[in-house]
Amino acid sequence: MEIEVSAEAKDKSLNKQVAITVVVLSVFAGLCGIKDGNIVQAMQQAQSDSIDLWSEYQAARTKLHIAESSRVQIALIGAGRPEAAALLADLDRNIVKYRVEAPSLAKRAKARSDAYDALNVHDDQFDASEAAVSTAISIAAVAALAESSWLLFASWAFGAFGLFMGLCGFAGWGFHPDILSTLLG
Repeated sequence: MEIEVSAEAKDKSLNKQVAITVVVLSVFAGLCGIKDGNIVQAMQQAQSDSIDLWSEYQAARTKLHIAESSRVQIALIGAGRPEAAALLADLDRNIVKYRVEAPSLAKRAKARSDAYDALNVHDDQFDASEAAVSTAISIAAVAALAESSWLLFASWAFGAFGLFMGLCGFAGWGFHPDILSTLLG
C-alpha cells in the first residue's frame, strides 16, 4: 500500500492571501529598514557631535578655571610690576572669552543630545515595526503550512501593528511603544 502525499494545498485562497501578506509586509519591512538605517546614521552623527561639543565645553571650563587661578596668582605675586599688568590684561580677555564660549557650547551640545533623543523615538518605532512584521511573516508561513485561517488572522494583527509603527516612524508621529521598549531595552 502506497501513501501519496500531495504538495498541493486544499485551500488555494488561503495560500494566495498568505502570499499577498508576505509580499506586502516584506516590501514594507524593506522600506522601513532603509529609513531606519538613515535614522541610525543621523543618531550616530548627533551623538558624535554632542560628545565633541561637551568635550569643547569641558575644555573651555578648564581653561577658564586655569585663567582665573593664574590671574589671582599673578595679581598677588606681580603686584606693582609693569609686566604683570600686560599678563593680567591678556588673562582678563581670555576669561571673558571662556565665560562667553562655555554656555554657548553647552547649549549646542544639549541641542545635539536632544536631537539624538528625538531620533531615538523614531528608531524605536522602526524597531517595533520590524519585530512585528517579522513575526507576522513567520505566522503567515505557518498559516500556509497548517492551512489555518485563524493563524493568518493572527499574522494580520501583528502585521497591522507593524504597519502602524512603521507609519508612525515615516510620518514622524510621537507614538512610542514604551512598554515594548522598556521590556526589550
